[in-house]
Amino acid sequence: MTGKLHILFASLIFLINCTGNNPKKNISDSPAHKDIPFLQEYSIKYYSSEPAPAMLKVVSDRNGYIQILSSKGLMRLRDGQFLYPGTIVKDLQDRQTSDKKIAGIGIYQNQFVYVDDKAVLSNAWAGSLYSRHTLPQAGIFAGGKDFTFLISDGKTLILLKNSENLWSSTLEDDDVRDIRYDESNNIYCILGKRSVSLFNSESRKLEKILSGNNLTCIEISTEKIIAGTTDGYIEIDTKSRKQVGDLHNKMPWTDLTTIKEIDGSLWFGSTSGAMKLREDGKFDYYASERWIPSDTVVNIAKGPDNTVLILTNRGLGKICFKEMTLHDKAMFFEKQVRERHIRTGFNATVSGMTKGDVTTGSMEDSDNDGLWTSMYLAGETFRYAVTKSDEALQNVRESLDAMERLYTINEIPGFPSRSFERRGYKYADEAWRRARDPEWDWKSTTSSDEAIGHIFAFGAIAELVDVPDLRNKAILLIDTLMSHIVKNNFYMIDWNGEPTKWGRWHPDYVNARPVGVGDRKINSSNIIAMLQTAYHFTKKEKYMDAAFYLMNEHGYFENLMKPMKEIGHAPADADELSKDLSDGWNHSDDEMYYCGYWGLYRYALNDTLKARFRDAIIDHWEAERAEKEGLWNIMTAIADTRNIDLKEAIWYLQEYPMDLVEWTVHNSHRKDIESVESNFRRQTIKEVLPPDELPISRHNGNRFDLDGNNGGRAESSAGDIWLLPYWIGRYLGVIGEPEKGK
Repeated sequence: MTGKLHILFASLIFLINCTGNNPKKNISDSPAHKDIPFLQEYSIKYYSSEPAPAMLKVVSDRNGYIQILSSKGLMRLRDGQFLYPGTIVKDLQDRQTSDKKIAGIGIYQNQFVYVDDKAVLSNAWAGSLYSRHTLPQAGIFAGGKDFTFLISDGKTLILLKNSENLWSSTLEDDDVRDIRYDESNNIYCILGKRSVSLFNSESRKLEKILSGNNLTCIEISTEKIIAGTTDGYIEIDTKSRKQVGDLHNKMPWTDLTTIKEIDGSLWFGSTSGAMKLREDGKFDYYASERWIPSDTVVNIAKGPDNTVLILTNRGLGKICFKEMTLHDKAMFFEKQVRERHIRTGFNATVSGMTKGDVTTGSMEDSDNDGLWTSMYLAGETFRYAVTKSDEALQNVRESLDAMERLYTINEIPGFPSRSFERRGYKYADEAWRRARDPEWDWKSTTSSDEAIGHIFAFGAIAELVDVPDLRNKAILLIDTLMSHIVKNNFYMIDWNGEPTKWGRWHPDYVNARPVGVGDRKINSSNIIAMLQTAYHFTKKEKYMDAAFYLMNEHGYFENLMKPMKEIGHAPADADELSKDLSDGWNHSDDEMYYCGYWGLYRYALNDTLKARFRDAIIDHWEAERAEKEGLWNIMTAIADTRNIDLKEAIWYLQEYPMDLVEWTVHNSHRKDIESVESNFRRQTIKEVLPPDELPISRHNGNRFDLDGNNGGRAESSAGDIWLLPYWIGRYLGVIGEPEKGK
């Protein structure tokens, strides 16, 4: 070491050893998000019976009644609510209609209108609409001015009014597939297999305006005709009859089956999901059973009460748009967690489900019960700090009891179990051990993931919960765990007297990794955070001494300050473990870093360290910004409330689906995403997709993972996924109170 560098290093060590600093509540001095109502989307699904009839068309009238035309006649919806699907059954409500051979259905003046082998008819207008026709196979029609209808059997076109044929013709060398009416221009638009034509009912002129072999669907939009194809859509000006612009095919899927304009927005159905065109030219994508019974979309219609009806070959998805605040959403998720995700106080996943049916699954233990519960427990702690809610306090109490029992159910002083279960369910796994209590087993091999989660939650409780028995219990648990780690030379020692595989913070393990391998940085960051937290609440010198020892004597300060851009693959001559640990970015490390940042920054041993640790947090956040991860954005406000991506954090919270069932989701086929070259951080596309279009994942998942294949076999808990970022955002002052009604 040169003399100059030695002096600088010595000065740094002197500054580091100047103790002080008390954490203060981080209320943002920047404007907080105003929690005004937004439109939350969710789906109610209705499945057809098996074998399913062919689904043809769906409509809804002014009364909100929904009818489906199928190959077996008129159908209706039965039951159905969010997460509890309904079914599609034969419509017997009006036998005088359903008994007819209905071949076509539509809406005219917000009323149901039908066509059968004899007439165009309706039960509205006191049943006075009964316009006879001469096309026994008629099934295609559209209503025009003054109860005039253009109908077709696929070959012949007839303009019909009051049972009188006003005009008749055929398409030149083509068959009719659909008819739409343009009220503003009083023209009918006719889709053929190979053409789009316009018919003026006043001049009786039929004009072909587009030819093509891949046309599939049409819709009338404002001054435009939208023609769908097997490779996107074309816009045609209704005045000039000319195509506007190029073919639009930068969309999630381009093999279109139906188009519908609803409240000014264009909706597209395809052979792989439904899409809504946004004002910014991008698409919201509704695919997978999170939204619709199957991805083969047949028809789309405006539904009642601000809904959109998406008919597929296996049933119907009713996409609901409901105004709610983030607080409303939080209260929904609070209920979801308590109803079916609390297992002996743990925050648990429901697994073993059949096709998304939450009543068919069971709560299961996890290797990370302590981590997922810590994150839920921290969220409820922040909720209590903000609201002083008795319910939140009771939730804290019950989950803290579960966390405490992780330490007492085994006989190893200070060692936290991974989980515990009633005897007879899990012992076949070699990690499970018999407890002294003959009713219980506990799981060994606890990892650093659990340890940092425990310290995060216990520290939050110790600081923010003004209830002496809970605060004292949290401090005791901090001391219990950290005494075990310090006493055992920075290892967690399992039942067999050996360190667990991943509970290792000793320099012999940490510094055995090359400097650019992430485990060297993460383990250094976590252990310093844990020791600082223990010192802050217990004031035991051994924890402060241990922190300075690791930073000053073994380079842990330099390790944890390593810039994220320098973390990468291990060199070719590295050991095999280091190579295995650095085959790509480990997103679980992000979760561990941020759980640790609470204690690393807030309980820093002095202001000099605090300023440097802030730099490390901001550096990490800069590396993560592309993922738009809500929790990382919000938790960065611990250290910097001015520069976080608050807009993106709110987008994450608003866009995260209310349906947390782990459906099979595919996005890698999409034609509206831009792929990037393979990289260490495992980013797959240029811009991350909205959470409600991605597989459900916890915060340790890669938000650039496009596909998931879980088939509706599990439901995740909102406890760690959503409630933690929301409530810590409320506590840090970056999310305001709900402003509903203002």
